[in-house]
Amino acid sequence: MRRPARAAEALLVAALLVGGTACGSRLPESDFERRGTAPGPARGAPVRVGIITSATSPVGGAAFTGPRDGAKAYFDRLNERGGIQGREVEVRTCDDGGSGVGNNDCVRELVEEQQVVALVATAALDYAGASRVSRARVPDIGGQPIGSAYDTYPHLYGIYGSLAPRKGEPGWDGELYGGTEVYRYFKREHGARTAAVVSYNQAASAAYARLVTRGLKAEGYKVVTEQVDFALPNFRAAAADLKEQGADLVFDAMDTHGNARLCEAMDEVGAEVTAKVTNVQNWTSAVGEDYEDAPRCRNALWATGSSRNYEDTKHPAVREFRAAMKGKTLSQWQLEGWAAAMWFTDAAKACLSGESEVTRACVDGYMNRNEPYSARGLLLPVTFEQRSEPPAHRRTCLSVARWRDGKGWVTQGGEMAENCFDVPQLPYQP
Repeated sequence: MRRPARAAEALLVAALLVGGTACGSRLPESDFERRGTAPGPARGAPVRVGIITSATSPVGGAAFTGPRDGAKAYFDRLNERGGIQGREVEVRTCDDGGSGVGNNDCVRELVEEQQVVALVATAALDYAGASRVSRARVPDIGGQPIGSAYDTYPHLYGIYGSLAPRKGEPGWDGELYGGTEVYRYFKREHGARTAAVVSYNQAASAAYARLVTRGLKAEGYKVVTEQVDFALPNFRAAAADLKEQGADLVFDAMDTHGNARLCEAMDEVGAEVTAKVTNVQNWTSAVGEDYEDAPRCRNALWATGSSRNYEDTKHPAVREFRAAMKGKTLSQWQLEGWAAAMWFTDAAKACLSGESEVTRACVDGYMNRNEPYSARGLLLPVTFEQRSEPPAHRRTCLSVARWRDGKGWVTQGGEMAENCFDVPQLPYQP
């Protein structure tokens, strides 16, 4: 169960930049028919995990690598401190190239050939091999929900949780649900009443814009829609109109490059807003470079998510994460990959504590406990249920941060676990 601004935003990027070019599986079903009965590692042997990342996807080299880098940093630190009860975690990575064929190749390599106990921090542009992972009963822990796989298949545990039945069909009868808490937040905390939604005249972009527009209207906003040509976008005209309409907020259905150009145009025409709202994928320390030509708009950037701001150095788990990253460019997706690795580690420790082994079945059993998980406070409590019906309303919390030059992302709204709203859940099709 995810809110629309989280569930569809990465899917938008995938569809927007790749379109129909990604290929499906060409591997025979028999390659994946061996069930999840692989023996656990011998006592004292390394515990092997896999990480699938679209590292060289058409979206760009660094678009999906954050979760992988965060997870690897966690396992490196863990191994430096003795591993899991003396057992090293052996990390096997695979770059699927952002294609369905490549993804299936990675699944076969890691699941069938290398016999990993679990997948961790998956970030795949086209998770074509998800059904094979599920059929092999390999737990996939803390993956990014770029598509609908984590709301479709059992044994897959996305970083934000799910309430869906997960019996082979997305959500409930092919529909996912998400809340309007982001829009409620800006209305309650900042008195926003008018919002602009900017999109390309392209199918995926327009569909996501309609989803955002619907959520805003459900919260009582006046909505101004702006559409620019995908090939020859006139961002200046869109910026001038949203200024004329008096928009308090600006949401978009565009890629990072389009966002930066829109911000430049807003600065050029003098459009000042309460917030230019972006998503967790753009919650990085590279904002100063990405938006270097739009200083006013840059300092109006806000991001919302379900994990603790990586700049929150008062929190011990954040400090530990930052120390392990050793001065690298930081991102929220890295922190979430770190949390995913921690999640697997806690599962493995639980398996070993009962004099058992770290097997696929044992790790999966830990994940299926139906107990909230917060990764030492790095995540809003994550749950997995299998509700037969979607809730009409749900209490949903969020973390909020605002970019400030010289300070980076500054946490807003107080403690994220207390920044909560009872909001309607709206259906949408993935």
